[in-house]
Amino acid sequence: MLGLNQESRANEWLGARSRTISARLRILASDRAVSAQVREILKRHTDLIEPLSLDEAYLDVSENKTGLPTATQVARTIREQIRSELSLTASAGVAPNKFLAKIASDWKKPDGLFVIQPEEVDSFLLPLPVGRLPGVGKVTEEKLKHLEVQTIADLRRMDLATLEGRFGRYGVRLYELARGIDTSKVISDRPTQSISAEDTFEHDLLLTEMEPMIRRLAEHTWAASRKESRIARTVVLKLKTSDFKILTRSHTPGSPPASCEEMTSIALSLRERVGLNPHQRFRLVGVGLSNFQDPEGPSAQPALFT
Repeated sequence: MLGLNQESRANEWLGARSRTISARLRILASDRAVSAQVREILKRHTDLIEPLSLDEAYLDVSENKTGLPTATQVARTIREQIRSELSLTASAGVAPNKFLAKIASDWKKPDGLFVIQPEEVDSFLLPLPVGRLPGVGKVTEEKLKHLEVQTIADLRRMDLATLEGRFGRYGVRLYELARGIDTSKVISDRPTQSISAEDTFEHDLLLTEMEPMIRRLAEHTWAASRKESRIARTVVLKLKTSDFKILTRSHTPGSPPASCEEMTSIALSLRERVGLNPHQRFRLVGVGLSNFQDPEGPSAQPALFT
């Protein structure tokens, strides 16, 4: 799967009138094996990619590189390129904003293109059950049923004050979604600089008492780093003394840590470089990875959008 938010300059029939269009594309395939190739196809059209999950993302193509006049044409072209170059099937949804595009992308999966034109939003949206709205889970859906709200058309009949009174800030969001409003923008992929996990102790500890905590934090940090496409080269140990002094020690091995065990071993060894009185007590310990770099070689290809 892969989702694309695509903002087009103008519909070819609207002349100079510009409008925002979102699209979401899904790819059903062995994503890890082809992620680099998929990214290259997407980057032909835009550099603004917002990941949603392992295999979904939004793309902003308001100024797409290919100069195609509509987001629909961009989505169609991307699907064709993925099919012809990678032998993968893909589905896409094109709509006036991100949340509608997300719904649209489910409409003709796994291999189709569904477009919601601005003038078609009401006819598409209003008959849908409220459960199709983002954030409406079973609990919220049950609360809405008690208000005799089962469809988005029912929801639209409720005024803002009532929704806000019942659901707080999310009531405002419901009010907007029922009207097809979603002003959220595409946030492009930002390279990770560091990942860490920390723990503050209930009682200050000696350095020699921290091994179980360091091992546990290293596991959390390693698991989080597996979601990244880039490789961390440096292991960091962070400590805060009982008098709130913060110190860090780091080590960059000749090759990046290849396992959680290797990273944990480095973190534990960094205790030897603290250089404080052995009776010094600490209130916090953290384990981190930093110095992220792009993987080298085909064996280190990143997972899609992680």
